[in-house]
Parts: sequence; structure tokens; C-alpha cells
Amino acid sequence: MGTPIRVVAVGDLAPYHLLKDSGDDSRLNQLGYKQELSRSLSAVSNFSVTFSIISVLTGINTLYNQGLTFGGPVTMVYGWPIVGLFTFLVGLSLAEICSAYPTSGGLYFWSSKLCGNRWGPFASWLTGWFNIVGQWAVTTSVDFSLAQLISVIILLSTGGKNGGGYEASKYVVIAFHAGILLLHATINSLPISWLSFIGQLAAAWNILGVFVLMILVPLVATEGASAEFVFTHFNTDNEVGIGSSLYIFVLGLLMSQYTLTGYDASAHMTEETKDADINGPKGIISSIGISVIVGWGYILGITFAVTDIPKLLSPENDAGGYAIAEIFYQAFKSRYGSGVGGIVCLGIIAVAIFFCGMSSITSNSRMAYAFSRDGAMPFSEFWHKVNKYEVPINAVWLSAFIAFCMALTSLGSLVAFQAMVSIATIGLYIAYALPIFFRVTLARKSFSPGPFNLGKYGVLIGWISVLWVATISILFSLPVAYPITDQTLNYTPVAVGGLLILTVSSWFLSARHWLK
Repeated sequence: MGTPIRVVAVGDLAPYHLLKDSGDDSRLNQLGYKQELSRSLSAVSNFSVTFSIISVLTGINTLYNQGLTFGGPVTMVYGWPIVGLFTFLVGLSLAEICSAYPTSGGLYFWSSKLCGNRWGPFASWLTGWFNIVGQWAVTTSVDFSLAQLISVIILLSTGGKNGGGYEASKYVVIAFHAGILLLHATINSLPISWLSFIGQLAAAWNILGVFVLMILVPLVATEGASAEFVFTHFNTDNEVGIGSSLYIFVLGLLMSQYTLTGYDASAHMTEETKDADINGPKGIISSIGISVIVGWGYILGITFAVTDIPKLLSPENDAGGYAIAEIFYQAFKSRYGSGVGGIVCLGIIAVAIFFCGMSSITSNSRMAYAFSRDGAMPFSEFWHKVNKYEVPINAVWLSAFIAFCMALTSLGSLVAFQAMVSIATIGLYIAYALPIFFRVTLARKSFSPGPFNLGKYGVLIGWISVLWVATISILFSLPVAYPITDQTLNYTPVAVGGLLILTVSSWFLSARHWLK
């Protein structure tokens, strides 16, 4: 089929554990690979991993401050479905390509196939590095946000900021981050059947957690927001020098777009999924669709408990400016005289974020496994190995180690850390857009769809998806505060541009000579 990517031969890189042949295995062989991972995931299991990575409880709660600051209720309530619609279209385009090429490599392999022999290797290299670095940035931001939440829970449990509570230093937070990654790597070293069970538990926890919190917190709060406030209040009091309503609304969309990412995990799990050319696409689409619905419900429920935005965002409140924590804590404290119930609710979120980070490592490791299988990573021979449980064990621990190293930038400067994790949204979405762009341009006539396809609407939806990614890449690179200084500059274009320069230069200096 003219595959421009290096095809792994038997006995090369790592020993193969050949499994009983199936239609999935035959299709994988046609794409140039042999079955090496245990193919035991059902459609539900594939969905569960991806749904846990999207995790509305992770993204919304982590960036709720962003939503409140830039527009408040209006930005969140109306911005979420807007972003959700375009994200669903991106997911449809990716699902169509996934059905045609169900491999763990996912995006980079698709780019290679869609571009043909001439441009395939370069397209594969560019897409692959944006994809894997974006995934590592996602894991870093998720587990670091959990470490921060744990520190807030400890602060509130010991009296809160105004009651002499314990405020963790940046070194304690990074230690929490390291411990979380250690647990995630250990869990991901288990057989895939165990991960399948934990993944389904994680999906159930996320759904139940959303409904419990969106109903319980507004009911407990003695003071709540009116429907008029929730659906019409637009917060312009951001204290960062931005007065344009449109500009404010755009910046507030980051909360929604950051949350609705990571759904390429279903593609990276296809070599472990039964009927992959159908269930892989289903995992992508269903995880986005259900996340959009339950996420909007969660935003509505929690925003009905919001009354004083400046107070929630103030670094002098009991939660130290962590808005969601302050909402929960004060809701229970106002009714019962104690914020313990709110702390328990934060525990529900913490478990959801833990599951999100765990599933993120799962996806990272499969991407690293596939990328090294094609010889595209340094020391590929080592990262490609699988253990007796057919788990890419070295890739698992590599992903955890890199996520730890990326978080170390927070010790020097939070600005540098934020620049690093900005790749989690923009860098990853660029990786999503590249194969879609190749599908609607170079491969517009030659693309052979799989069982799931968009028919005559594939090209139209593909172009809308590409234009959406281009739009958010520009919008989320805009300054977020004025006047612009070294501490207020949005370093997203610097980080993404730096990754682009490194990727392209390494291609011309080295990779173009050996990646075929």
C-alpha cells in the first residue's frame, strides 16, 4: 500500500507475542504491523478510557477560575455548547480516518498514509511529535492540577487560609505530583484487563460525580444565583486591563476547549480493541458527545451556586483563590457551620482527576510505543518493548518521567510552566488538524474510508474542523493581560513555535535521512 513509515519485521526491536488471528489482526497486518498487544478491549472499555481522559470534572474545575474571570456565567453557559459543537465535528473527522487506519500510532500514521510516499514521512514526523508532546503536556497539567487540588484540600481541612491552615509550598506540590505519577505508572504496568475494569469504573465515577455535585451543591447553598444571573450575567471585572466584551468572551472559551481534548486516546487504543475499525470511531464520538451533555449540565448546576465572583477569585479567601473549592466549602459552611461536606465534594473531584491522569498515561504510552515501533524516537528499541502482560512497560514509565520533568518548570516560574502546558491544548489540536487537512487536500480523491464514514459530508466537515483549529490556535495565543510584561505575556505561541522549530529542524538535520 506504499506505506512510507518503517515497517517492523519479525524479530526486530522487540520480540512479538503473536495472538490468535482475527479480522482486526489481519487488518493490522495489511497496514504493515503484527499484533503485539493484547486485543481484549470492548467498545465500552475503549470509550471509558477516552471519556476518563476528557473528564469534565477535571477540565471544568481546573479552569473554572478562567471561565469566571473572562465573562463568567455567559461565557461558560453559552461558550461550552459552541466549543462542544465544533469539537464534535473535529471528532467526526478523526473518527472517519480512524476507521480507515485503526492503529495505535493514530494521528501520525494517518498523516503518513494520507500524504503518500513523497510527503508521508515528513507529515508523519511533524504530526507525531506534536501529538506525543501534546499528550505529555496533558498528563503534566492533569496530575499537577491534582497536586494543587490536594494542597487546597489540606489547606481547607486545617482551617483554611483565614484560619491558619497549612499552605503547601511549591516543593510540596511537586512532591505530590511525583507521587501521583508513580501511582499512575504502577497501575498502567498492570495487564490491560485490569486497566479495562478501572477505566469503566472511572467513567462511571465521572458521570455519577457530575450528577451528584451539580444537584447537591446548589441545594446545600443557602444563597444561590438566579436564573437571570446564570443565563445573562457577563463578568467584565477581570482586573487584567481587558475591556472588550468579544475579547473577554474568547479568552473564557479556553476552559471549554481545554476540557474537550484527549479523545485521540480511542485511536491509540485500537490495537487493543475488538472490531477496532468500528469501536475506535465510536469511542471518539461517544466520549465527546456524552462529555458535552454532562459537562453543560455540570456548568449550569455549579454556576447556580455562584453569587459573588470577585470574592470567589480573591486569593484571600479560605481556598486561596481556588474558586470551585471556595464554592463547595462555603456552601456547606453556610448551612451546617462546617465546610467538611465541601471538602468531601472536592474529594470526588480529586478521584476523577486521578482517573483522568491514569488514563492519560495509558494513551501516552500507546502513542510512544507506536512511535518507537516505527523508529521515530531516540532509543526506540527500548521504548517499544512489551512485557509478559503485553503492556508497553518502558513507554509507560517514560511517559510518567517526562510528565514529572515538564512539571519541574513550575519550581522556577509558573509563567514557564503555563507555557509548557499550553501545548496541551494548542499543540494537541494542531496534531488533530494535520491528518484532517491532508484528508481534505492531498487525499481528497484517494482516501478509502472504513466502515464508519461521513460520506459526501466528509470533506465539508473536515474543512470546518481545520478552520476551527486554526481559529482557536490564533485566539488562544492572544495576550491575556495588559500591559504586557514578561509575567503577563501569553507564551503559548512561543512554546508551540519552539516545538515547531525543533521538530522541523530535527527533520532536515537528521530524520529525513532515515525515516522512510
